[in-house]
Amino acid sequence: MTPDARVLLEELRVRAAARAASASHALDELVHDRESSNDDDEHDPEGVTLSSEWSRLSALQADAAAQLQQVDDALTRLAAGVYGVCTSCGRPIPPARLEARPFAEHCVACAERLGR
Repeated sequence: MTPDARVLLEELRVRAAARAASASHALDELVHDRESSNDDDEHDPEGVTLSSEWSRLSALQADAAAQLQQVDDALTRLAAGVYGVCTSCGRPIPPARLEARPFAEHCVACAERLGR
């Protein structure tokens, strides 16, 4: 399971890093556009406001960064030989859970108890 898990986690990491970089780039462009414009987009009936777009891109960036951190944490557990072991109770995390959430750090019972 370890080689397959490593490959999957590394693929997830590449995708999450790309999503985070893309959202950061789009946010940078939005900031640039906002600085160079004095238009009042909040009252523009056409399209999405800059504030709405800022919120959307910020959420996408935060989500990608959070997943990137979860994947990095899972890779650390894999390197330490404790991947697939619940960090709360020490029991094995069921393979079906790891298949659905490769970066899971808790078994189903602990995840439910912790609200994760």
